[in-house]
Amino acid sequence: MITKVKEESSFTREFEGLRSQSELLVSEPIQGWSEKVVHINRCAKVVKGGRRFSFGVLVVAGNKNGLIGIGQGKSKEVSDAIRKASGNAKKRVFQVSLLNTTIPHVITGCSDGGHVILKPACPGTGVIAGGGVRAVLEVIGVKDVLSKSLGSNNHLAMVRATLDALLKLRTKEQVMALRSAGVDQGSV
Repeated sequence: MITKVKEESSFTREFEGLRSQSELLVSEPIQGWSEKVVHINRCAKVVKGGRRFSFGVLVVAGNKNGLIGIGQGKSKEVSDAIRKASGNAKKRVFQVSLLNTTIPHVITGCSDGGHVILKPACPGTGVIAGGGVRAVLEVIGVKDVLSKSLGSNNHLAMVRATLDALLKLRTKEQVMALRSAGVDQGSV
């Protein structure tokens, strides 16, 4: 369970396009955390004695109940890169509005060249998605959703576009609260 959560108001260069009000700074570990490795990138540097390899890893972590984090890590060993990426994912956590096992409404997200469309689905449909989009939706706890990835097929661009779409989601109660607050302020 989350015990201490506070809002972080500053933007970072890495996730400049994401909404800062949804970003949470978690000070204590979250129970039931699950991680998925989205992509492992191998980079080779040619030196006098041969090739030196390094690895870059993209990890998505979540608690299957609306919290999600994305992290990247680089190292000369795959296991160290995964450890760094999962640590980075747990430092930057976002809260997402869900409706039971699906999303509340149709939404489009974009980041860099990646564009993702997410649609709610009936119970029993499953996660109809591929690659990074599937990983994000599974760790966040969505079980029934339809998606289509448009534009870039870069793993990081798709993951960020999916997160952008998820952060734009609003439940019926949230929209009603916003509308009633707008009416109260407008009548005074």
